[in-house]
Amino acid sequence: QVQLVESGGGLVQAGGSLRLSCAASGRSFSRYALGWFRQAPGKEREFVAAVSPSGSSTRYADSVKDRFTISRDNAKNTMYLQMNSLKPDDTAAYYCAARSDSIATTIQRMYEHWGQGTQVTVSS
Repeated sequence: QVQLVESGGGLVQAGGSLRLSCAASGRSFSRYALGWFRQAPGKEREFVAAVSPSGSSTRYADSVKDRFTISRDNAKNTMYLQMNSLKPDDTAAYYCAARSDSIATTIQRMYEHWGQGTQVTVSS
């Protein structure tokens, strides 16, 4: 069983940066593929980025490619999302998720464990 806690959200101006963290408790963190998803008000939750257990493979939504970077530190049981050049459209609650598989999938129903979310608000 993995428990996930996000942090690092906040209010930032357009063009600014934030780094989200997702701290995991439980064993075998390094065996889990991890992902970030987000949900804006009135919209469905969507995929943002995912990383394989070793960190060697990553995937990004087109809307964040070249602006966001996903990474993980298995020694610290922590995943990160570095967000640069933020836009008002990035405003959402951001969730981290974990699945006990090696594939960093974009499909949210494939993730077994979810955090409670952290709010990111980008002002124009």
